Amino acid sequence: MAFLLRLKSRSASGREIVREARVEADRLTLGRHPECDLQLTDLAVALHHARVEKGSGHQLNVTAEAGLWIELNGRKVKAGRIDLASGGDIRIASHLLRIMPVPTGETDIPVDVERSSDKDSRISRGDERMFSLQSAMPSKRAVAWLLSLLVLGVFLAWPIKAFHDRQIQQLGARRYHPDSSWSPGPLSAAHAQLENDCQACHVKAFEAVRDESCKACHTNVHDHADPFRLARAEPDLDRWGKVKLAFRETFNIPPGRCADCHTEHQGKRAMPVTAQRFCSECHQALRSKLPDTKLGNAGDFGTLHPEFRPALITEWVQDRPVVERLDLSRNPLEQSNLKFPHALHLSKTNGVAQMARRLSADHGFGQSLSCADCHEPDPSGARFQPVSMVEDCAMCHSLDFERQGGLVRTLRHGDPAQVVADLKDFYRVRPPRAPPVLQPGARRRPSDSMQNREKAQFNRAVANPARAEQAIRAVFSPGGACYDCHQVQAPPSGSLAYKIRPVAFPVRYMLHGWFDHKAHQTEPCESCHKARASNSASDLLLPGLATCRNCHGGENARAMVPSSCAMCHDYHMETGEPVMLIQQRVRGKKRDTIAASGELRPNAHPIPAGGAR
Repeated sequence: MAFLLRLKSRSASGREIVREARVEADRLTLGRHPECDLQLTDLAVALHHARVEKGSGHQLNVTAEAGLWIELNGRKVKAGRIDLASGGDIRIASHLLRIMPVPTGETDIPVDVERSSDKDSRISRGDERMFSLQSAMPSKRAVAWLLSLLVLGVFLAWPIKAFHDRQIQQLGARRYHPDSSWSPGPLSAAHAQLENDCQACHVKAFEAVRDESCKACHTNVHDHADPFRLARAEPDLDRWGKVKLAFRETFNIPPGRCADCHTEHQGKRAMPVTAQRFCSECHQALRSKLPDTKLGNAGDFGTLHPEFRPALITEWVQDRPVVERLDLSRNPLEQSNLKFPHALHLSKTNGVAQMARRLSADHGFGQSLSCADCHEPDPSGARFQPVSMVEDCAMCHSLDFERQGGLVRTLRHGDPAQVVADLKDFYRVRPPRAPPVLQPGARRRPSDSMQNREKAQFNRAVANPARAEQAIRAVFSPGGACYDCHQVQAPPSGSLAYKIRPVAFPVRYMLHGWFDHKAHQTEPCESCHKARASNSASDLLLPGLATCRNCHGGENARAMVPSSCAMCHDYHMETGEPVMLIQQRVRGKKRDTIAASGELRPNAHPIPAGGAR
């Protein structure tokens, strides 16, 4: 005896697929277990659900396992019989077994097996309970409410309470902060130390981070520009955006926050280098968006960049310098009140060169003076120390006027009134105080000879004032120690109250840019500064845009040094090294000391407050 199984299924297009199998046995086992002769893949089918076996005569016996049911010819039974002459149907869950009619004497029994559609294979509630844990578990509604309350308590109530407690009690760092469950991710590398101090930025619960929280630590930064002007310069500002901006400006609600650009909780990574696109999107067509701007359009250093506009002293109002930013293409002149011809000092054939050779043994000069003999880099190498009269100039321009043995008497540099007083004292223009015997009402000494001798000494001590006046006028006149380097204000007729016009230089000519001399130390100074051709201190020896473009190209330059906007400009700071260069140095593991950048260099001649315009 054998069972001929024909397993029917349908493809996605509805085509019927038939697979045949033959079971040589008098019994056919049905169930979900792989060991069954006919495996029925349905969770509503037990592992060993039923069996079909040869009965008496021309019949088959169908029996379900204990506690299970089958559907035989439309009736739900635990056991039954099928007459092979007419055949019959057995349904178990979604599977239908159709026993085909078998003529008498045939030993092969054909069985068609087909799985019904989902609509026809729905299990009764009683059968479903049989294979579920519903009777042993709480209801779905109860579990849903329980989990909802648990989530609200653990992730809402508990963090709020912990946040409130820390505000009141100012608790220290804990091992775990419940409100950290709200964090969408770890902080950046720069803010890693604030990982367990949410209140450093999130001052108020359920309130976005305010700019005041950022500025509490970042005190040396400022807005790139007025927030409303920044918003009007944005490249994607449409008509509706302009309307919203007008309302914000009317009610003084500045657009944009620090957190709009500086997003946190994105992982422990360093701030990426600012791409040129971040700047050029606004600046490459800035004049068309902000017609009143004084800035030129800038999109790429190699192709679209305005000429440099350094800040320099253009005139003086009494003793106050007037500082203006002027385009280098206009060849501006600098009014520092100093007389210093670079060409004279850098000559290789004149008297200055001869003096340099004579002093070379003591001071290390070469055959002539060079830039490095007077201009000394600061500790960072980015800039230079201010030139000092005592340390840099006095070795050649001596102010000595008297020597007594090993003592040298010099004129006081930077103090004209003291110079006049010292020269008067040297020539004894002011008579010494009369001896007591010569003072009015003094008692006479017994010896007239002693009194006469003291009077004669006093008269000899009084010098000719014309000689002192001649020396003073010589110092402040052409060829004198002061006149050759400084602008001298002549005194009124009959007076010796000479004055020197104050000397001042801007500490930074490029107020909105950065230049690092250390990065260019392999280049000779004269490749950028044409000092040997300058015969006046008013010459502004700064290189123009064309000079820099000899080596520097745009962000994507290949033949030259790639130079993006962030190499020279910083978004939030005008003084100090741009963040991009600092990051590159730190990644390169260099530990250079960067000098703090103030408005004036140490020991430089200061620009009085209110002098700039």
